[in-house]
Parts: sequence; C-alpha cells; structure tokens
Amino acid sequence: MADPSTYRPARGDIPTGPGVYRFRDATGRVIYVGKAKNLRNRLSSYFAPLHSLAPKTRSMVTTAAGVEWVVVGTELESLQLEYTWIKQFQPRFNIAYRDDKSYPYLAVTMGEEVPRALVTRGTRKKGTRYFGPYSQAWAIRETLDAVLRVFPVRSCSPGVYKRAERSGRPCLLGYIGKCSAPCVGQISVEDHRALAEDLCRFMSGHAESFIRDLEEQMRQAAAVQDFETAAARRDDVEALSKAFERNSVVLSDAVDADFFALADDELEAAVQVFHVRGGRIRGQRGWVTEKVEDTDGPHLFEALLQQVYGERTADDVSGAELRAQASREERGSHHRPRSLELDYREDLIPRTVLVSGEVGNAEQLERWLTELRGSKVTISTPQRGEKAHLMETVQENARQALALHKSRRAGDITTRSASLQQLQEALDLPDALMRIECYDISHVQGSNVVASMVVFEDGLPRKAEYRKFAITGEAARDDTASMYDVIHRRFSRHLAQQAEQQAGGGPRTGELAPGELSTDSAARKRFAYPPNLVVVDGGPPQVAAAARALDDLGVTDIAVVGLAKRLEEVWVPDDDFPVILPRASEALYLMQRVRDEAHRFAITFHRSKRGKSMIASVLDDLPGVGPAKQKALLKHFGSAKKLRAARVEEIEQVPGFGPALAAKVVAVLQEQDRDGKDTDGDDAADAGGLTVNMTTGEILD
Repeated sequence: MADPSTYRPARGDIPTGPGVYRFRDATGRVIYVGKAKNLRNRLSSYFAPLHSLAPKTRSMVTTAAGVEWVVVGTELESLQLEYTWIKQFQPRFNIAYRDDKSYPYLAVTMGEEVPRALVTRGTRKKGTRYFGPYSQAWAIRETLDAVLRVFPVRSCSPGVYKRAERSGRPCLLGYIGKCSAPCVGQISVEDHRALAEDLCRFMSGHAESFIRDLEEQMRQAAAVQDFETAAARRDDVEALSKAFERNSVVLSDAVDADFFALADDELEAAVQVFHVRGGRIRGQRGWVTEKVEDTDGPHLFEALLQQVYGERTADDVSGAELRAQASREERGSHHRPRSLELDYREDLIPRTVLVSGEVGNAEQLERWLTELRGSKVTISTPQRGEKAHLMETVQENARQALALHKSRRAGDITTRSASLQQLQEALDLPDALMRIECYDISHVQGSNVVASMVVFEDGLPRKAEYRKFAITGEAARDDTASMYDVIHRRFSRHLAQQAEQQAGGGPRTGELAPGELSTDSAARKRFAYPPNLVVVDGGPPQVAAAARALDDLGVTDIAVVGLAKRLEEVWVPDDDFPVILPRASEALYLMQRVRDEAHRFAITFHRSKRGKSMIASVLDDLPGVGPAKQKALLKHFGSAKKLRAARVEEIEQVPGFGPALAAKVVAVLQEQDRDGKDTDGDDAADAGGLTVNMTTGEILD
C-alpha cells in the first residue's frame, strides 16, 4: 500500500485553472481520470488525512504512485479530454456503467458489401446500424419477420450466403419472398443496399411515408383491376403497420427524446432510459455502477451521458460512410432520405435529453452533444404534463432495477471478497490480490502445443486481457519446458515495456507536456501491468518451471502457485508439502474457476489450431498438392471433415484444382478412411473438460 505523501505534488506547483488529471499506479497504469475547474483545489483534496477520505478514494490514492495533469482552455475542453482518457485507459476507479442485462437489438450490417439484417446482443461493431433495445427477444424477431416481407434484405449467415453463391440456388427465404437473393443475382448489390437503407429509415421512425406509399400503390393497382398486386400491397401495409404499432404511443408525434432516471444508495446506482422517437417508445435500457468517491446525482448523470452518447456515436458508422451511402444512386422512390447521415445522427442523439435530476456541467454537455449531433441539443428535467408522467414511470423502473441488482449481487460481492481474502491469507501474501493470471498448456501427444493466459481482476474475468501462445521448437518437448517458455516470454515483455515506460518518464507527479496526451494509446493492451499472483495448471514440476523463469528474469515480487487436478492441492515453490484449502472454501472455488477458465481458453485455441493443421497433415504426402494448394483447400472447406465428405465436383471449384487432381485427392482421402486414420481429430474428444485419446484412453492436456 503506497503512502500518498510520497508522490504528493507541491501545492504551489499545481495550476489554478481548469484541467484534467490522472492517477497512475507503480506500473504506470492509469487508474483514475478526473477534471476540475480549479486543479489546485481539486488535487489537494485527495491528499487529506486518509481517515477523512471516502473508502473508494482512500483505496485509489493508496494504490496510486503518481499524479499528472494537463491544463485546458475551457471547461468544454476538459469534458472532452476527460471522456477521451476514460475511453482510452478504462481506469478501474472511474464510474463505469454496466448493462444490467443483455438486451437484443435489430442490427443491419451496413459496413458489409451485402448488408444483413439480424437479431444480436453484446458489443456494438463499427459499420452496423442498431435499433432497439427490445425488452423481449420474441418481439424483435416478430418485427424482423414482418418487415422482411416489404424490405427483403438478406438475413442469412455468411456461410449460408457463400454456399448459395457457389451452388447458384437461393436458400428457403429466397424462395418464399423473405429475401431478394443477391447471392444468385436476383437483385444487384446496389439495389440490395438501397433496400437495406430503406429498412434502416423505416426502423428509425419514418414509417408513415412507407405506409402511405404502399397504400397509394394498392389504390392504383385496384383502379386498373390488378387485384393480385393490390392484395400484395395490402398485406405489405398490414405487415408494416403491425411492426410499427408494436412500439407504445406515449407522447405526441413530434417528440424525439431520451428519458433518463436514476436510483441510488450509498454504494451503487442504477439508471434506466426510455428512447422515444416520434412519440413512441422505441427501446428501453438499463445500467448499474458502483459509486466512486462521494459521488452525487449530478456527477453520476454527467458520467452517464458522456458514456452513453460517446459510445453510441463512436461505435457506429462514421460520417464519411453515411455520406457515401446517402449519395448512392436512388431507385426512383419519392421517399428517399434527405440525408442519411443527418437522420442517423438525429436517431442516435435526440434533440431533447430529459433527466430526473440535476446534471453536472449541463451547459458544457449540451455544447458537446450539439457538436456530436450537428444541431441543437437541450438537457432538462420535465416538471409537469405527459413528459413528467413518463419520467415517473422511468424512475420507478430504475428503483426496481436497483433493488433487483442488489438482491442478485449481494451474495456475489460478499463471495468474491471472501474468496480473495481467504486466498491471500492461505498463501500468506502481503498485498491484496487485485490481479490473478493463470496459465495452462494444451496439446495432443506433443503436437500443436499451445498455452493460454487468463486474467481475473477483483475476482472477475477480464477477457480483454486474455492472451494465447503458440509453442514450437525445444520449448514444445514437454509441459515444464512449455511452461517455462510461456512465463519467460510474458514477463520478458513486461520488463521490456516497464523499462520503456520508465525511459519515457513512467509514473510521476507533475504537468503533462502537450505532446504527451496520446503516448499510452497502445500500452493499455500490452503486458506492462503485472499480476499479484501467477497460477499454473499443474503440480510441483510446472510450479518449479514457472518460478525458475521468474528467477532468471529477476522478478521477485510476484507469487507463483500451482493447482493440481487430482486432489486440488495448491503447490508453492520449494515446498515439499502443498497448501490444502478446505473443500468448501470460497478460495478453492475461486482457484478452480480461474484454472478451469484457463483450461477452456487453451482447449479452444488448441482445437482451432489443430483443425487448421489437419488438412495439411492428411495431404502432406500427396503429389501435386503443395502448401499453397493446402491453404486453398483449408480456406474453401474450413475443416478436414468437410473436405473428406467433398465430391470431386466440389474440389474442382477450389482454385488450382482440375478434374484429375481433384479425383486424386478424393481417392487418397477414401483410402485413409478405409485405413481408419484420424484425419479430422475425431480421436480426441472431450470428457468432463479433459481431452482424451479415444484409442488409448490416455488423458491428454
């Protein structure tokens, strides 16, 4: 635990103007970012006596080893720079709103050459339009099914699309009219993209113009007694009306707004938002966060709006892409968008943001949102009328979400804290276990040797920090050599990057030079941040190999243990007896979760690597099939199993394969099948998380 007085800057050295500051730990990692109207007053408050600080603040300043700042011209600049740094460094002590559950969205992949409509959850991808969120997955699936009748955009997976391209036959959706079948040329790529743009415009709330257009087409067809077309247009109108009416009408048609409400207690806060477009509730979403410092409502709302609108505009289609889409040739429809980019920005950020309480730095946030949207944005709190009534509904949702979250998380937080404390005490470690790394080796009889590194911070997996290693040469001869190689490689990089950071200044106290604002853009994703504990999957030999690798590098401040599978003993270096954790202890459960996650990650990587090498292994001795053609076969079929089932005509479609060579490949594969050779890795199967050779019964790891 660091003493804040060791890095406290002299009060006279801190400027009194507005600026942004960041605290770093001993490894140079940014752990907190903040802004202030007066940097001197704000930073001085962190160096008060520890007993007078809030628990989160006390933990932050004792974890930090340095503080630095940059002076800006205005409060708006400090707001923008603070958001940039928070997004760049993801400091663990900053407010970070997490989705309280996974919501489904309707997504249209406008970044692809042939856009695709699908229902999705999880991380947003650049170049994809998202509509929602929807509270029920069935509702969005019914909506997609209805709109595909009028906007028959492709909804198939990439594999199905490529298979239809190769065969020249569309899938079932193409036959029943739910897809315009660009895969077989029934519609051009340009016209299909225009269909996708129309779908996006309809889902953005511009449904009336499409419905009016279809009704006019229906009347015109009926007037000339083309009753079949008139009936089809009638069904299209019903489908769009059904999809459009799924969203509840709550306000007048002209209202486009996001309603945010907050419910909090001393430790946590929950937020709910209703997205209202054209007077209809288009989506609902929720977040929860742990409070940092003595955080109040205005600060929570400020951080929320920064995160929500900053991420929404950063993760989606860029303005240049949107302008390119809007400039494409029109298909003759009079309801083409006046500006797809303008419509899209208005959909992401409405003209009105309504909140249930006061927002910190509201004026600067309004200016920032106005710049992002391209037109005026206002932030306000409704006092009366239908908007205030809807805000009460959103507020009640936030209160219910907080109560539900606390009931779910109470046991989890207690359990994680207990498991980390028990493990620290059992291993007699001086520091709290903020970060644990676990390593596992995976192979099949010495072939395709790989290793995994998984990371747990505060008892939770941090998947963005996972790493995988391919092991070759002498290091692949056995598990101990492989473990030594992986640990040595990982911490060699750690030492090199630590030296690089120290050469560039490292953790320090003081003002940043203007050119230093982006020097850490890549460091956050590298190996510079060390663990408190290294766990290896195995017993004394693997532990000794890992400890020897650290000793050879001169790393002495990182503990190493191994978890053996058979009796779940915890082995420490240079000790003839293991540490036995109680069978029902939370510490043992944590160790098992960490070990099992490392094993899962290693097995997944090994299978992908083994699958890619199987085709090469079965064709190594085949005359006329060199590395380039093996690669072409792998790319075309994806696995040895699919190649083995392929016909001569299918192999002929691979570049470089004529009828004679394709027939030779099929003959060799059929001969191998008769000999009973394992050409697709079928001899290796899972059994309770272990890899087992089905021929010998040997457990492979």
